[in-house]
Amino acid sequence: MSMTVIWMIIAMGVVTYIPRLLPLVMLKTDNWPAWARRMLTRVPYAVLGALILPGILTVHDNIWFATVSGGAAVLLAYIGMPLIVVVGGAIGMLGIMQLLF
Repeated sequence: MSMTVIWMIIAMGVVTYIPRLLPLVMLKTDNWPAWARRMLTRVPYAVLGALILPGILTVHDNIWFATVSGGAAVLLAYIGMPLIVVVGGAIGMLGIMQLLF
């Protein structure tokens, strides 16, 4: 592998890392209003819905598998479970559905 390719890979890694690091460094939420902080706590669930919903509907031949698994994720998110629990619950429900049917 040539040095040019190695430097290109390093540069792409830095360029990818900067937009992820800047919000953590630049935005201090200590002096934000309470409503803005509450709104930002809900962003992971909104992003999860936007990114995962198309995949949920195409994951299996039977639409009921996707519907029940997606419903489990919505229910877990609604009752305020952490994001990892929501994702794990949906995956677990899909696994249970595949074992049973």
